[in-house]
Amino acid sequence: MDRRVELPAQAPVLVGSPLTVRDAVFRLLRAFGMTSVFGNPGSTELPMFIDFPQDFRYVLGLQESVVVGMADGYAQATHNAAFVNLHSAAGVGHAMGNIFTAFRNRTPLVITAGQQARSILPFEPFLGSTQAPELPRPYVKWSVEPARAEDVPLAIARAYYIAMTPPRGPVLVSIPSDDWDVQTLPVDAREVSRHVRADPDLLARIAAALDGARAPAFVVGAAVDRDEAWKEAVELAERHNARVYVAPMSGRCSFPEDHPLWGGFLPPMRERIVERLAGHDLVFALGAPAFTYHVPGQGPHLPEGCELVQLTDDPQVAAWAPTGSSVVGSIRLGLLDLLECSAPRDRPAPPVHVRPPRVAEPGPGERLPVAWVLQTLADVRARDSILVEEAPSARPVMHGHLPVFESETFYTMCSGGLGFGLPAAVGVALGKPGARVIALVGDGSAMYAIQALWSAAQLALPVTVLILKNRRYAALYEFARIFGYRPDEHVPGTDLPDLDFVALAGAQGMKGLRVDTAEQLRPALHQALQSTAPMLVEIEVA
Repeated sequence: MDRRVELPAQAPVLVGSPLTVRDAVFRLLRAFGMTSVFGNPGSTELPMFIDFPQDFRYVLGLQESVVVGMADGYAQATHNAAFVNLHSAAGVGHAMGNIFTAFRNRTPLVITAGQQARSILPFEPFLGSTQAPELPRPYVKWSVEPARAEDVPLAIARAYYIAMTPPRGPVLVSIPSDDWDVQTLPVDAREVSRHVRADPDLLARIAAALDGARAPAFVVGAAVDRDEAWKEAVELAERHNARVYVAPMSGRCSFPEDHPLWGGFLPPMRERIVERLAGHDLVFALGAPAFTYHVPGQGPHLPEGCELVQLTDDPQVAAWAPTGSSVVGSIRLGLLDLLECSAPRDRPAPPVHVRPPRVAEPGPGERLPVAWVLQTLADVRARDSILVEEAPSARPVMHGHLPVFESETFYTMCSGGLGFGLPAAVGVALGKPGARVIALVGDGSAMYAIQALWSAAQLALPVTVLILKNRRYAALYEFARIFGYRPDEHVPGTDLPDLDFVALAGAQGMKGLRVDTAEQLRPALHQALQSTAPMLVEIEVA
């Protein structure tokens, strides 16, 4: 009897001269275009940076959440994964809030975390991370601690490809401190597809539904802008004379707010969404969930007689849509295909969306209304300046009085987690050199990542920080009424007295201005928006 066993094919051998893990990783990062390292180092990370390459730059954040927030803004601005280096266990823990935000933002990040030396890991060492790959889950797409030091470059390569594959997101590689000087073979960067084309038959059904609809509506989400599909979305909406709404809690703007088809923002409430969509017989959710809710609701998800179709780059979003048909694939490629096959019937354009009337300037001694402040900012800012917003209580007001007109000029967090806005503004400014970046942040939000002011000052970035100072967590007052608080009842833990943001800015190397009267606002905004150095404006608002 022939007892020979068929051996499996030998694994491919990496070809090249041996080099250290450190050199192999930096060689790979260079090939991926990730030459900016966002970090806050600890002892377990120091071995990585021996003989730090001169063509790389280290972007220091003074707390790990600031580091991840800056990397998030930078990655969104550059359309490439950003490289992050964090301290072991506690450092990753500090960063988790903004790792969660990056996951919800669909931002590609390759996060490395230090780990204690392999030689002492069996002894539960000080600063060791127990089950390091488990710590960031489920808010990373993939995480690993390579079994061997020699495998670290391959893990970095895999992490990059996973991070850049839609739906994009953060990944984490835990690297023991004694891995960096181990000899290994180089890993070459490969071409890996970053786009999946949607099923043509299902797309054809969406096209037919759009063509046959009486009054279609588009609900656009952040993925339209992320996939650089703004132009195609506008073209398809114009072809169909479709009213265009922005999805609830969208992290980016995906349609010009001065366009005749603009329909405004949908609220994150089921019943209110149904009210806003009344009169439409077809809703096309484009690069957006259907729908993001923030408070409990009841009843149908759509008006009676209305059908839902969806194009998303996220299979999970397609899976939990409560009704209708969902197609998974690249937003831009899907729109190009729809433009090729759509042939709509003639239909009248919807009525032009009416914006709220302008707000009158407050009188002497009156506190400044948020609407008037944002209206004034809209008057003086350049059309192509970039807004990075984290002012939850001001968001509904901003939608009415601070419009966005161009692609990639608005960023906010899709997570609801605070501490993103200030560092993200720094990252966006790094990723778009020369652009004017405006961080619009509430006083409560600002304190989650106030250290980002130091990074902006050290990097001398043209960032204008506007603090809307209402001396409280104002958004919680609104939610308190939903949960049964009386209108005159105090909400514990929501007051923020005695914060001096001008002093905080000065202490970190940034000039600050204070505005508490109407006549001070416009000159202060002009000065801050024209400054080549970063500047903060603290604005007292009602």
